[in-house]
Amino acid sequence: MRVKRYIVDTMPDAMLKIRTDLGSDAVILSTKELKTGGFLGMFQKKKIEVIAAVEKEQVQEAPKAKPEPVAAAAATPVPKKAVPDAYRKSSQAFAESMRQALAADQPEPVSAAPAAVSPLPEEQPFVPEVASTRLQHIQAAAATVASPAADLTEQMSEQRLFEELRQMKQMMADLTRDKERAELPEPLHQLMNQLKSQGIEQTLLDLWMDRIVEQSADLESMTAMEAKSAAKAQIEQFTESRIGGGIAAETRIVYIAGPTGVGKTTTIAKLAAEQLFKYKRKVGFITSDTYRISAVEQLRTYASILGVPLEVAQSPGDLQRALQRLAECDLILMDTAGRNYRNELLVSELQSLLAPLEQSETYLVLALTSKTEDMRTITDHFSKYPLDKVIFTKADETGSYGALFNLLQDHPLRLSYMTNGQNVPDDLLMPSPDFLANLLLGEILP
Repeated sequence: MRVKRYIVDTMPDAMLKIRTDLGSDAVILSTKELKTGGFLGMFQKKKIEVIAAVEKEQVQEAPKAKPEPVAAAAATPVPKKAVPDAYRKSSQAFAESMRQALAADQPEPVSAAPAAVSPLPEEQPFVPEVASTRLQHIQAAAATVASPAADLTEQMSEQRLFEELRQMKQMMADLTRDKERAELPEPLHQLMNQLKSQGIEQTLLDLWMDRIVEQSADLESMTAMEAKSAAKAQIEQFTESRIGGGIAAETRIVYIAGPTGVGKTTTIAKLAAEQLFKYKRKVGFITSDTYRISAVEQLRTYASILGVPLEVAQSPGDLQRALQRLAECDLILMDTAGRNYRNELLVSELQSLLAPLEQSETYLVLALTSKTEDMRTITDHFSKYPLDKVIFTKADETGSYGALFNLLQDHPLRLSYMTNGQNVPDDLLMPSPDFLANLLLGEILP
C-alpha cells in the first residue's frame, strides 16, 4: 500500500491532489486540522492534514491519462475488493464513535441518527467522491456535538493571545526602561546595584528610581552622596505610612501568630518586659502552644522571671475561662502554636482561637532570614483572620533586608517591632523610617 500526506487549505484541494497523484482508486484514511506559521504562537493559519492511500498494484495499472470527470467515476464504481482493509476499519470505527457521541448528546435513540454517519454497507462499491461527502457530513455532525468544547477552546486561545500580547508589551516596556537606565549617571547605577543586592524587587526599585529621576534637578552632576540622600528620602516616604508603632495604650489583648521557628515565644517575653518596665502595665500570658514539649515550660519560665500569671488554653472554651481569670491584667499576650504554613488545615485551626475583639491586635511574626516568596506565602495563609501588624525577627542573622520592604509593598501590614537577638528584654527595636532607610542603605547595623 502506498500512503501519502497532504497539507492543504480545503478538502477540494486535497481531493484534486490525491486524484492527480494516486489516481481515482485512492482512499482517504484520516483528516486533521493543523495550525502553521505565525509568530510567538500568534497569527497562525489553519490548514488541513489529509492522509490518503492506494494499493501499489492499482498505482502500477493506473493509466497516465487525465482523470475522468466526477460523473464518469460515479457511473463506473470501483469493485469493493479495491478498498483497502485499513480504510474500511478506520471508517467503521470513526462512524461508530460518532454514533455514540450523537446518542449521548441527543434524546433520540442511536437508530434515529442521520444515515450519513453510518458505515459503508458491505455491498456498496467505494467511490472516492462519495466517501468524501460522507466524511464531510460526519465532520459537520461532530462539529455540532463538540460546539461547546470548540467555544471553550476559542476562549482559551484568546486568553493565550492576550497573555502573549501583555508579555510582549511588558518586554517592550522593560527594554525601554533599560535603555533609559543606561543613560543614568554612575552614582545612580551604583545605588541600583546596592538595592538589588539587598533583595529589593524590580517593581519597587523602578518606583523609587523613577521618583528620584523626576525630583532631581541635575542628574548629570549628581554625586554618590546626593544619590544616596535621594534614595533615603524615597525609602522614608515609603515606610512612613507603613509604620505601626508599638502596642496601643487601649489594647487589652495581643494575639501572636506565625510559622514554626521564628521566635514567637521569646518575642512575647520581650514585649511583656517592655510593657512592664517602660509603660508600667500589668501583663498576663496565655499559651495555646501545647504541641511542643518545651513550649509551655519556656513561657512559664519567662512568666516566673517577670512575675506575670500564665494560663493554658487548648480550646475556645479554655480561652474564655483564661480571659476571665486574667481580667485584672491591663494587657494579655497570647502565644499561639507555630504552624507549618504550607498546611492550610493546621493554619485554619488557629482561627477558632483568634477571635478579634474590640480592644485586640493580631501580630504576625516573620523571620528576616526567610525569602520574599516564603514571606508572601506565609502572609497569604495567615491572612485567613485579620492581621494588624507584623514583627520581624532575627535581624542580626542576615545582612539583606529587602524582603521586609517587598512584603510591606504587597500587603497592608504595618511594621511594629524588630528583634535583633535573643536577650530579654534588650533585643527589641521599634523601627522608624530613618532607621529602616539607613539599614537598607548599609549605614547602620541592626
